[in-house]
Amino acid sequence: MPRFSIIVPTYGVEGRLPLALESVLGQPFGDFELIPVHETAADSPAGAVSTAYATRDTRVAPVESPPSGGLSAARNAGIAAAHGTYVLFLDGDDTLAPGALQAIADRLREAGDPDVLYFAHERTHWWEGGTTIVRPTGLRTPAWSAAYRRDFLTERQLTFPIGHFTDLGWSGLVALAADRTAELRGTVCVRHLLRRQGSRLNAPGEHQLELLDQVELVLARATAEQGVSKALFEQLFAVVLWSAAHPERLPAYHRRAFFSRATHLYHHHRPAGFHPPSGSLGVQHRLLATGSYAGFRALCAANRAAAGALAALPRPRAPLTRALYAAQRRLPLDRNLAVYCAYRDRGITCNPAAIHAKARELAPRLRSVFLVEPDAVDRLPKDVEYAVIGSPRHWRALARAKYLVDNADFADAVVKRPRSVHLQTQHGTPLRAMGMDQSPCPVVAAASGSFTGLLKRVDRWDFSLSANRHSTETWERAFPGTYEQLEYGCPRNDVYYTATAADVARARRDLGVPEGKKALLYAPTHRDHATGHGARLDLEAFCEAVGEGFVVLLRAHHLHDAGGTARRGKGRVGDRIIDVTAHRSTEDVCLAADALITDYSSLMFDYANLDRPIVILADDWDVYRETRGVCFDLPAAPPGHVARTERELADLFRDGSYADMEADALRAGFRERFCQFDDGRAAERVVRRVFLGERPEALPPVVPLAERTPAPAPSAATLVRS
Repeated sequence: MPRFSIIVPTYGVEGRLPLALESVLGQPFGDFELIPVHETAADSPAGAVSTAYATRDTRVAPVESPPSGGLSAARNAGIAAAHGTYVLFLDGDDTLAPGALQAIADRLREAGDPDVLYFAHERTHWWEGGTTIVRPTGLRTPAWSAAYRRDFLTERQLTFPIGHFTDLGWSGLVALAADRTAELRGTVCVRHLLRRQGSRLNAPGEHQLELLDQVELVLARATAEQGVSKALFEQLFAVVLWSAAHPERLPAYHRRAFFSRATHLYHHHRPAGFHPPSGSLGVQHRLLATGSYAGFRALCAANRAAAGALAALPRPRAPLTRALYAAQRRLPLDRNLAVYCAYRDRGITCNPAAIHAKARELAPRLRSVFLVEPDAVDRLPKDVEYAVIGSPRHWRALARAKYLVDNADFADAVVKRPRSVHLQTQHGTPLRAMGMDQSPCPVVAAASGSFTGLLKRVDRWDFSLSANRHSTETWERAFPGTYEQLEYGCPRNDVYYTATAADVARARRDLGVPEGKKALLYAPTHRDHATGHGARLDLEAFCEAVGEGFVVLLRAHHLHDAGGTARRGKGRVGDRIIDVTAHRSTEDVCLAADALITDYSSLMFDYANLDRPIVILADDWDVYRETRGVCFDLPAAPPGHVARTERELADLFRDGSYADMEADALRAGFRERFCQFDDGRAAERVVRRVFLGERPEALPPVVPLAERTPAPAPSAATLVRS
């Protein structure tokens, strides 16, 4: 049997789960089994991660547990499946410190295999800083800060108590049952992430009542077996009094009942000769012992008086539009109203547009309103309802809408109303650093404004879309919050699976691509560290170098003026350069293109769904990486060939190697990683989950355009081979 069984509950932490599993599998001490415990749902994201690891390493043995059972049920399922001599627990968003297993194994051998070995952990602030080392502290020791002899658990029939605060009940029961314990000093074994949203145990709600269930369980076991010791009693009621001193965590109608029940337990189990500690904690003990709820409330109120006075200061008066907005928020939500916004004001585009179109089909009861700037009104379809940003209509829609859908973020002034639903669709797969990941990048951090404001906006989200596991992990790190990640794919990419050869031909015709020419889409990204437009490629010289068989479709970044990047200067070269920056549909531009040339634009992730050649021009990658920040090494895992100079780029197209077998292999690996959840049904899954309240079953994927027969006509070729 293995020396260790390491049990990892995974529910709700799939974004960081690979880090946890890798921290175990990378340990030099290899005599263990790793037991991820995931929910029983067939489409469980954590289950997919666990299964993938199990296929790579025979030491990984996933088991299932229903999410309704919570953390305690997951850990108990892991214990039941364990075969190791010792059992350890690790939360799915924590990591084992390097060398931890070897240090634990050595100390167990020195101590003669005790029932329990306690060890220290390191608490790390969610924003990658502010670490604190914590030694075992009695009943407050988390379950994952110790190793437990499995035979001891079996003989004493120890399992995690069901419900919240299970670690408190577990620690108490273990302390009562263990005959021999030891401690590993001087070595941190677990790195515990303090999540921005905090622990569920610190959140307000009726679950706070379950604290007393765990306390009573431990006290009853102690009374039945050996009597309640003074140390055990003091530790348990230190936790109770700390919770009672924060009444805001309980609904008002439960606070007195919580205090009364605590007083009853105090009287019933108080050991003979127990004297309360000195100081303010001793005063709290005496008030609890006498059942003086009014006195306890007065004491707690006095401690909060200064903070309460500050919070009571009047707030500045709002402008007239904000006053209108506040008045409208007093009215009931309109459950049939959905408000959409793309890039804060750019009209009907990107993921919001794709979701809106599918909602019209599947949820026709919904009335949709797009938020736009005044100069975008003339470009809107006639059958789309809109509101101009800043207008009274805009504020009324935001105040009353049940559903808020955007791909960037609504203004800071927008208030998240109870029972409203905020869907953050994102706008592509990230390459550059996003959100809190931008903090180490000097140029971006200076331009990003307040990270506090960012986090307040994140707190409004109920759902965030993810096109692949890379995005899931990035969003969880860059935008820490309590929202649910929907690994449904990118709705704006659905068209790449549903389009026909006729759609490709129409797109090429609309853009003016000459018959028989190969269209190369050039889409440079924006650079925060550089002034002027984002293009670095001399398009005139490039067209001259690659020959008459190619035309260039120029798609400048939306932060730059159309037409300003046709070359280093201005202008066009006959019909060889077609400026498509102002074209309303990025998707149509991609459909029309036979290949993509970009530097670091996220368009590469979308275009990869078409399975057509992509070439990266990475002439300033080192500068971009250091100043902008990135979340993976693009040149090390590109979607195609990488050119470091304009000459290298031109050579790839002149000799046809941009579409050779090596390019195919690179693109296949890229697609496997980044087109993971895209299959043409992303928008449908979103509408069913968010608007219709369904848990969408696995939907059959749409057959991609490149795989259909008959193939598109040569004039509208979807995959070019030289």
